[in-house]
Parts: sequence; C-alpha cells; structure tokens
Amino acid sequence: MNLILNTDSYKYSHFAQYPPETAAISAYIESRRGGDYDVTLFFGLQMFLKDYLSKPVTLADVDEAEAMITAHGLPFNRPGWDLLIERHGGYLPLMIEALPEGSVVPAGTPMVQVRNTDPEFFWLPTFIETALLRAVWYPSTVATVSWHVRQMIAETLDRTCDDPGPILPFRLHDFGARGATSYEQAGLGGVAHLVNFLGTDTVAALVYARKFYGEEMAGFSIPAAEHSTMTSWGEEREAAAYENMVEQFGGDGKLVAVVSDSYDLFRAVRNIWGGELKEKVENMGGTLVVRPDSGDATRVPIDTIEMLGDIFGYRVNAKGYKVLADCVRVIQGDGITPRTIRVLLEAMTERGWSAENLAFGMGAGLLQKVNRDTLRFAMKANARQDKDGAWHGIAKDPKTDPGKASKRYRQAVVIDDGAPVAMPLKDIGDRQNLMQPVWENGELKRDWTFAEIRERANPARK
Repeated sequence: MNLILNTDSYKYSHFAQYPPETAAISAYIESRRGGDYDVTLFFGLQMFLKDYLSKPVTLADVDEAEAMITAHGLPFNRPGWDLLIERHGGYLPLMIEALPEGSVVPAGTPMVQVRNTDPEFFWLPTFIETALLRAVWYPSTVATVSWHVRQMIAETLDRTCDDPGPILPFRLHDFGARGATSYEQAGLGGVAHLVNFLGTDTVAALVYARKFYGEEMAGFSIPAAEHSTMTSWGEEREAAAYENMVEQFGGDGKLVAVVSDSYDLFRAVRNIWGGELKEKVENMGGTLVVRPDSGDATRVPIDTIEMLGDIFGYRVNAKGYKVLADCVRVIQGDGITPRTIRVLLEAMTERGWSAENLAFGMGAGLLQKVNRDTLRFAMKANARQDKDGAWHGIAKDPKTDPGKASKRYRQAVVIDDGAPVAMPLKDIGDRQNLMQPVWENGELKRDWTFAEIRERANPARK
C-alpha cells in the first residue's frame, strides 16, 4: 500500500491552504454525542500503526503518487514528500497520542490526537485523516457494539444463572466473516469483537490478534454442521446425518452444533433428536447445540428451547429459572442484531428460562451493519502553532448543525469525579493526561497486549 495514495483527493491541495506562518497543526478523533450508544470502546489504532506507519515512504511511492495525482487533476506536493524521505528516511514526522486501547469512555471524549513534529510538515496531520480515522472508527464501532451486547447478556445472566462467569464469554459468537467486504475488514472487526468475547468463527480475527497484539489464541470455536453437509445425505437420511455428527464429534464433554432446519426444524427436534437419537444424545457425554436457522428469529429459538425441555427435561436453578439438561443447548445465528438479542433475552426470561440456554451468533449485525455515523466518528483540527511557538485554538461551529461543533485547543483527557472528561491541555494543571504518546517519528511508543485491552474493557469481577 502506497501511503501517499491512502487519502481523499481534496487532501492533495491542502498543503497550500494553511496560513503561511503555520508551523504545526493538531487534530483529534472522537465519537461525537448523538450516536447509537452513549459510551464508546476505543480499539484498533495499534494495528494501523504497525501495519501502515511502520513502513517508510519510498521514492517509488512518490513517483507513483505524483503521476497518478497530477493526471487526476490535482497539485502534488513533490518537494514536501522528497524532503520527508531526505530528512526522515520516509517515516512520517508525527506524534500520535491516544487513550489506552480498551478504554470505555463517554461519547465526545477524544481518543486520538496527532500533530507534526517538524514544522515543514504542518500539512501532514490532516493529510492522513482518511487513513487514520478509518483505522479507528471501524474497529472501535464493532468493539462498542459487541461490548454493549455483552452488558445486556451479562445483566440477564446475573438475574437468571447461578454461575454466569464461565458462560458469558461464549454467549456471542462472531459469524461475520463471509458478510465482510474483505479479509482485512473481517480481521479488523473480528478481533474487535474478541475484546469482549471468546467465541468466533472468523479465523482472520485470530490472525490479527496474534500479528498485532501478540495474542497466541484469542478465540475458540466448536465442530459445527452447515446445510451442505446435512442435505448431502438427502432428506430420507437426515437422522443418519445427525447421528454422524454425534459420533464424529460428541463425547468427552465436548460441544457439537448441528443446523437442524434443512427440512423441518420442529420435526427434527421432536422426531430425530427427541426420538431416534434421544438416547444417543443423552449418553454421548457432551452437549448437542441445536441451531435453528430460519423463521422468526425472536420466536423460533425459544420454541426450540421449550421443545427440548419437554423432551430432555430441565432443572430449576437457585434463582428460579429453568435450565435445559446438560446434553442440549441452542444457538441462534440467523437474523441476530443487538435488538433481536434484547427481545430474545426478555422473552426467554418471561417464559421462565435462564439465559444460559441460548447462545447467539451474529454476522452482518456485528461486522457489516455499522458505518462511521453509527457512533458519529470524526477527526477535526483543534489547534495551529505559529512559527514563534504559540498555539492557537481552532474549531468549527456550524450554526446549521450545532451537533458538529468541534473542540478548540489541543485536548487532554482527565479523570473528574471518577469519569473521563475532555478539556484543553493547557487547563489540566497537575492532573494526569490519560492520552499518552503511542507513536512518534516512526517509532511505536506503547505496545498494548490483548490481555491488557480485554481487562481494561471488561474488568474481572472481584
């Protein structure tokens, strides 16, 4: 990837638009208030720093960009890029500050701030806006959606389950790889989900966690059937297909998931799992996870749970909720969004079932049905430094949309009354600034581990 070409067209003329006395520009990233959630989980910047900024711009990159951009009809700052190679070896003379990854902060809190460290490159902080903002908004948005679902499930488990601790990390499984637009998107979004949960079928997420955060194994899965492996047996041998799954993968406390709606879900549950194969399921020494994959996603999973309860039995836990026999559970992976999860959790508990009976698989609702406006992410300039060293606050404040007003002056984040609060850096006094340098002039200043990020986002219960 040629970093010079990783931006928007209009950025190429901006080097000639700043006041001539400019020595530095500062800009920051935040999720503005008014998005889908009031708090945001910050995650993903480290992947961009390691994958993009750690590679120097080369003369070949400059030549390629100059030819393309001039043919595109725009001015190209050839002297600036040549100087960057000559003076800085192709590394961007920038200082990037950020909150610790995994921080959960109120909307409107700056998460990243960037400025140039060489006065000749005042145009660079905003030139990289396109790439830098994209590197933050997408993984942070997926992590935030996943985190809020975790809070929702945790609250219900606390009310309905005797021991939610070991169960919670596996309640939301990432099914989103095939719905992502690329391998890179699947990796970025998939690893963001793994900040909050341990279940995934997105292998790219495991690769990204290992490559960028040093996490040897970030998530887990189980053997599971798909419609092709079940329907290849033919409808007349549906029971044999299911029996093969139990024999191949059941036993020793293991879980095996079998999609059971290829022909008639309720017939399969009643006559095959609860009839021909009932004894085999009860004696296999593991857990069959029945997967409905069609119909009303807010009703079918609970009907399946109740049918399994009638067949295999259940117990009532100490909190008064029904728990299926250990040999059977249900996972719903079709039509799952945060809204349907909430509806299912409420309906399940209203019918007296513990939330531990049902796991969720979320695909497009997790990795694809988000955009920059989901959390109203933006990157805006907040200060300009003159050549005499003086900083001046700059901001936008459009009367036609006050919600787009930006923050003036270089920003800091401090703890006030136990919560993160943004304020101008010049006003923090002796309070600690939570935003610290993570990148400076081609060097990574802080390398977060996945374990640190997970603990920060979801502190272990004491």
